[in-house]
Amino acid sequence: MNAATSTPPGVPAVQKMKTATAVSPEAASQRRAAWTLVMPATVYFLVLLAVPLVLTFVLSLHGFDPNLGGVLPTVSLQHYVDILTDSYFYEIFLRTLLLSVGVTLLCVLVGVPEAYFLFRMRDPWRSLCLVLVLGPLLISVVVRTLGWSILLGREGLINIVLTKLGIIDHPLQMIFTMGAVTVALVHVLVPLMVLSVWTSLTRLDPAVAHAARSLGAGRATVMWRVVLPQITPGILSGSLIVFALTASAFATPALIGGRRLKVVATTAYDEFLGTLNWPLGAAIAIVLLIVNVLIISGYNRALEKRFTRRLG
Repeated sequence: MNAATSTPPGVPAVQKMKTATAVSPEAASQRRAAWTLVMPATVYFLVLLAVPLVLTFVLSLHGFDPNLGGVLPTVSLQHYVDILTDSYFYEIFLRTLLLSVGVTLLCVLVGVPEAYFLFRMRDPWRSLCLVLVLGPLLISVVVRTLGWSILLGREGLINIVLTKLGIIDHPLQMIFTMGAVTVALVHVLVPLMVLSVWTSLTRLDPAVAHAARSLGAGRATVMWRVVLPQITPGILSGSLIVFALTASAFATPALIGGRRLKVVATTAYDEFLGTLNWPLGAAIAIVLLIVNVLIISGYNRALEKRFTRRLG
């Protein structure tokens, strides 16, 4: 041990720890500046997100009786017990889960090749096609959903074309079905998957793919063994975004699915504005939030462990 790092034998251990953990004035100033910059966003987050969630949870604990004036000042977990013990809610949550998984898988199957082909294009075609793919994000979800309801209706364009071609004799019932809701949600959310994968592709090193091709690997092998592992983070992040937005989607399931095909978001809406059972609607929203967070956190943790083992 040299003289610069040695400590005199008479210095107490506590003083040694204080000396080791002392913060320089410059570091303290930077920390205060960082907190000053973060504080507005933190307050904004608490006011617009945390506080409404807390109030929604408090509302879900109240009782409800339409004969006694609606929301009661009593506090209980009865609404959560009803949600967890009623098969009706099990069916709705299972339908929402299956819808979310199906839309996520379709967005991956459509969005990943689409993003890759766009990335391989040359300007100006790449910019033009990218604008066409991301253009729907500039249009309201309600407008896009209404467009699908017009296309899929019994007197919509698809039924008219199929009837004129003699493929069908009578109009098909395409709207108010799970398939119609799935197609509409994929159209709404696939640009987000393309954006996530595009971000990973921009960090892709073309020299690695060229090296694999020069060593004799085919196009499929390069895509599967070289390109796909490098864009996997973008695929995973995009799938999480799509899953979360599908699980909480309201406009598209309400307009395309109608009352025949209820999901969790439309069920909560009906409880709020249909039966006016605000506490039950709040409880449904809180349960949806908890389930969504648990699924996404578990999915993220499992994938993180897998990639940690693979990468060492």
